[in-house]
Amino acid sequence: MLQTVWVSSPGSWALQESKSHRRGKKRCWKCRFVRTIIQHPCRRHASKRSRKERMLRKIQICLCFCFVSGILYEISLLSSSVFSYLPVGQHYLTPEQVLNLGKSIIFLETTERLEPPPLVSCSVESAARIYQDRPIILFMRGLNNETALDMNTSYAAFSLLSSMKNVFIFPLQMETVFQETPLLQWYNQVVPEQEKNWVHVSSDASRLALIWKYGGIYMDTDVISIRPIPQQSFLAAQKSRFSSNGIFGFPARHKFVWDCMENFVLKYNGNIWGNQGPFLMTRMLKTLCNLTDFRGTEDHSCQNISFLNPQRFYPIPYPAWSRYYQVWDKSPTFNHSYALHLWNFMNRNRKVVEAGSNTLAEKLYKTYCPTTYQDLIQNARHRDLPGPEDA
Repeated sequence: MLQTVWVSSPGSWALQESKSHRRGKKRCWKCRFVRTIIQHPCRRHASKRSRKERMLRKIQICLCFCFVSGILYEISLLSSSVFSYLPVGQHYLTPEQVLNLGKSIIFLETTERLEPPPLVSCSVESAARIYQDRPIILFMRGLNNETALDMNTSYAAFSLLSSMKNVFIFPLQMETVFQETPLLQWYNQVVPEQEKNWVHVSSDASRLALIWKYGGIYMDTDVISIRPIPQQSFLAAQKSRFSSNGIFGFPARHKFVWDCMENFVLKYNGNIWGNQGPFLMTRMLKTLCNLTDFRGTEDHSCQNISFLNPQRFYPIPYPAWSRYYQVWDKSPTFNHSYALHLWNFMNRNRKVVEAGSNTLAEKLYKTYCPTTYQDLIQNARHRDLPGPEDA
């Protein structure tokens, strides 16, 4: 993930001349230092050398420098290949260092699971491929500073995702995330064990705090990216006059996001699903402008906030979510979409993408997250292999 850069100032390569040069025929310490590499005479003796010998000496120095540079380059490649398989980002960069690069794409996993399922992997991979010049960050609640994950980890998805140069996986430390926001007091008072929808509520809060602090785009882990989003400040319409919070983007310190956090605390009700999520975004947007129905594929604008057409992310509405797992006679092109939300919350029967099923979801995997798809194929082959008991 990281490229090791070796930097040195020109002066650092120059060895200071010792006073021993002034003493008789003794060689200076500079000459002794490099004699194992090349025969580098002192300046006193250099005048006795022929022009040919001086030229040869320069060539030797150049070759030596190239040799050392080659070694350093190989070390940098080795370092990069090692870092690329480390799944936990705090080993080399902190979340703040990555987030401060700007324009991050942020995903959240607020359950305790440590093995991202294929849909999560596909969402992160597709974003990494579409936004190759931006950091893609997966925050996971199940990770912590003591979690032992290395190159021999049994969590296959970590190796798959961390092999992508712009993907970072960090622990989700909510108390740190909520610092300097209206959400900190709420977090210190709430009792997670007594919250009916804590996984969703904590995710709703975390995404607001992260986008307010650092800016960028938040995406749910069931969103497959298919082309870049051109807008910087936007909300995604799930339907006319109703906003989703499954994907949105703002610059850092945007007032709308701050107002959302204040409303989150003021009207908190964890027993109502979505009250701190899409209903929050919708009621806050309505305080700014009069929402109207969408016609065609146009987007709306509300005080410099783009309210994007449902076709951008929800061309298949939630009542028809299962169509992603069906075989289509002719697959849709999604020409007006930036990403596709697969409605995993509705998927209570846990439909999954199966290799060879020819479903719409399988075709999306093949196109937008091919590495995840290849992993699916390999796992399917592994399951089909006969075990010792079948021999």
